[in-house]
Amino acid sequence: MPIHESPDPAAPLWVTQSAADSPYLIFYASRDESGRMWCPDCVRVESLIQEAFGPAGRPPATIVYVGQRPEWKTPSNPFRTSSWDVRSIPTVIRTRDGARLVDEEITQEGLAAFTA
Repeated sequence: MPIHESPDPAAPLWVTQSAADSPYLIFYASRDESGRMWCPDCVRVESLIQEAFGPAGRPPATIVYVGQRPEWKTPSNPFRTSSWDVRSIPTVIRTRDGARLVDEEITQEGLAAFTA
């Protein structure tokens, strides 16, 4: 399957190293002990992400878990302050050029154009 997942939560160094091998990074809320993400927008796009990157022949992607709600909301969250500069989740970054899809831009049509 071309979707890989980071440790939860991800360490910035792990993400930097993984970006070299992954054309797309998907920044998501971390999952709780029952496997659910706390972010409703992440839940909303989860099936779209699976359709865009999951099947054989689709581009590889890596899901990056940014932490639980209190960790993510902290201004010093490493994904907010690092070179990734993620301001909102979900965010999909194309690593070759840094282009992004954020929140409502993540649609079936938007992902199809973004990954073409």
